[in-house]
Amino acid sequence: MTDTIQKQLGATLWKIADQLRGAMNADDFRDYMLSFLFLRYLSDNYEASAEKELGKDYPKLKEDDKRTPLAVWYNANKADTDVFEKQMRRKVHYIIRPEYLWSSIYELARTQSDDLLKTLQAGFKHVENDSFESTFQGLFSEINLDSEKLGKNYSARNAKLCTIVTKIAEGLSEFSTESDILGDAYEYLIGQFASGSGKKAGEFYTPQQISSILSRIVTLDSQNPASGKKKKLKKVLDFACGSGSLLLNVRKQLGPNNIGQIYGQEKNITTYNLARMNMLLHGLKDSEFQIHHGDSLLNDWDILNEMNPAKKLECDAVVANPPFSYRWEPNESLADDFRFKSYGLAPKSAADFAFLLHGFHFLSDEGTMAIILPHGVLFRSGVEERIRTKLLKDGNIDTVIGLPANLFFSTGIPVCILVLKKCKKFDDVLFINASEKFEKGKGQNFLSEEHLDKIIDTYQHRKDEERYSRCVSMDEIEKNEYNLNISRYVSTAEPEPIIDIKEVNKELVDIEKKITSAKAKHNKFLKELGLKELP
Repeated sequence: MTDTIQKQLGATLWKIADQLRGAMNADDFRDYMLSFLFLRYLSDNYEASAEKELGKDYPKLKEDDKRTPLAVWYNANKADTDVFEKQMRRKVHYIIRPEYLWSSIYELARTQSDDLLKTLQAGFKHVENDSFESTFQGLFSEINLDSEKLGKNYSARNAKLCTIVTKIAEGLSEFSTESDILGDAYEYLIGQFASGSGKKAGEFYTPQQISSILSRIVTLDSQNPASGKKKKLKKVLDFACGSGSLLLNVRKQLGPNNIGQIYGQEKNITTYNLARMNMLLHGLKDSEFQIHHGDSLLNDWDILNEMNPAKKLECDAVVANPPFSYRWEPNESLADDFRFKSYGLAPKSAADFAFLLHGFHFLSDEGTMAIILPHGVLFRSGVEERIRTKLLKDGNIDTVIGLPANLFFSTGIPVCILVLKKCKKFDDVLFINASEKFEKGKGQNFLSEEHLDKIIDTYQHRKDEERYSRCVSMDEIEKNEYNLNISRYVSTAEPEPIIDIKEVNKELVDIEKKITSAKAKHNKFLKELGLKELP
């Protein structure tokens, strides 16, 4: 599907959302809208796979027959449905009963059926509890179909849902049903809702252009980026994954079959559900990803607490956009935590280095980590200085990239990207000062494709360019007391022009001669007129 069609589809769905939410908060309506898109995707994919599986036995209905073909087959083959569902679980990893398919839901909405609301409630429970072999418990926990935000009573809520479902179905009917269409629409809407959510968007969304920088960096060969992309990544981790768009961007860079397993963690329950839906919407099977609802700083995910070194999770790529300068309350036991004990605990006022060390612990020896952080991590003193110094002395900080201000929905401050490796090839640190390279947008700045490509090309080939990038030796960094403030190493200030004193003096002498000549001529006229001459 072309970018133009993607944008047209996204714009159509956003227009529907904008029209239908009425007085409802945009964040609340987002959850309804995206859940319906998710159900539509699962249904389309399932029906297409069922038709392929049943072949000539798949019912062909007349145009005016509004029943679902699968419902017709179920009614006619009740003794075979269990075998069929086992086969579908093996092939597409889930099943959806005919009465809960989007086509059935849409027909209830189109005919203004009083049963729509209760059917949707039962359908969401079915997807959570029965559809998948693995657990998707609570997937729709934030979708309250009994909320008064939809209407004051059952009838009003049912009528509102009929309108929403019908409008979405009609809007989608204008476009192709390619397999990736709803995944792209989902991403577009997440971005649009993020744009309208202001600072709240930082909880769940990394702008695609920033996501692209991190994704392109971690998919390049870690030891020799100039050699190009890796062919495969066994494991990828984002420990503050939000809606999962950053993980999906890494997958997009390598192609759908070149990542073994995706791991994500998210503290916010609503965003956690968005991430799980987003993975499935982009064609991942439930066996290809694991998203955990929990707190990364407390490390409450069993899979990350494996103490046997042979079983420790080690990832070829770690990406993250954690909350900036997050205030946390580390307890005494965390000082001995395997992630922090060799470095020290990040201060309560800013957990930036705690997030960094958490992700870094699970990076493999041949992997690359790229994390977005506020500039303070580059120069703040105290325990942060000690952590930064150890990472530098151990040769773990590979690249520092400074980005422009006002790129994020959640903050207007300029941020940086730190690239870390456990076994890096180069004994210097590459600094890229991209803070002056941006385009001004409406209320927000953005990076053009040219700017993005320049950052990646500079990282990949480790280029030195005046007022943009420089490879800095560890000796120079040590002399600066391990301060990584980018402007110390790459200043974007234009150099003062060199002044030729002799040339300036000659110009002044010439000017003085012209003044003397002009004054003599002027005094001559004054004398003839009998007026006082100039001194």
